[in-house]
Amino acid sequence: MSSITLLGESELRELVPLDLAAIDQVESAFVALATEAVAMPPILRLDLPEYRGEVDVKTAYLPRFESFAIKVSPGFFNNPQLGLPSLNGLMLVLSARMGLTEAVLLDNGYLTAVRTAAAGAVAARWLARENARHVAVIGAGEQARLQLRALAHVRRVERVSVWARDRERAAQFAREMGERLAVEARVAQDVHDALREADIAITTTPSETPLVQARDLHPGLHITAMGSDAEHKNEIAPAALAAARYVCDRLQQVRGLGELHHAIEARVVAADARFAELGEVIAGREPGRTHFDDITICDLTGTGAQDTAIAALALARARAAGAGTTFRNDVPKPASK
Repeated sequence: MSSITLLGESELRELVPLDLAAIDQVESAFVALATEAVAMPPILRLDLPEYRGEVDVKTAYLPRFESFAIKVSPGFFNNPQLGLPSLNGLMLVLSARMGLTEAVLLDNGYLTAVRTAAAGAVAARWLARENARHVAVIGAGEQARLQLRALAHVRRVERVSVWARDRERAAQFAREMGERLAVEARVAQDVHDALREADIAITTTPSETPLVQARDLHPGLHITAMGSDAEHKNEIAPAALAAARYVCDRLQQVRGLGELHHAIEARVVAADARFAELGEVIAGREPGRTHFDDITICDLTGTGAQDTAIAALALARARAAGAGTTFRNDVPKPASK
């Protein structure tokens, strides 16, 4: 008999809150990519443009974990008009030794949201100035909120400037996050206004046209760009990317679908240009911020390594707490000869 642990979103929210432990777990995935024989195939992607829908399938095997995850992540961006969240999904956790299914994490995209926010905090931890206090947030959705909450674990946030196309949503964001984090929060007139005095900027939109321009950059600024996780998405203008110290999560991946993809297409960056990955910076193999006035951009497209890491944390905590529903599935016996 094979036992499979079934866990729903409510249980997973209790087991894996957005805290320093989750941030550290995701950081370990970045380090593994730089230092271990990680097996991580390209993203499998399905587009449903008539519904503004996309489905990504990501996976990776990290030698430091006994299990690996396969994550199915739909994003349907008309859903908010229907009163539904944009993101959904689930993760399958399998034994790396035997390939048997160990758990089904019916998280509705929650674990993806947590690991994405945690990755943003890791980027700021290693690339933003230590005295960074003023944060610009571009976008006002769930991930914008989670990114700001995660950032508050690694930097002392004091002021927040938020811009979104929907000004009322931006105002609601400012009210909620200002109260939750006990910080001064305001609605910016435009992206340039939001970034004008920011030490850290976080872009969290599905924009298909650049929002951050070269004129928005100033000495010491760090930008975490996490919205461009598909070929058609673009938040950072190529000229802005070329003017900064650029770091990414996976170079091979961002050449095809990250902000770097657009800079290459615009021919402001060579297609074979070598840039540091965040894991290499953490592991001390590549420089990150080398000067107080450096302008840094971290291009986060999301990796299967992060999914396996957060799934491993969820399953370990579930087992320790005796959480979840156990489903017993018959394992077929080898056919007799």
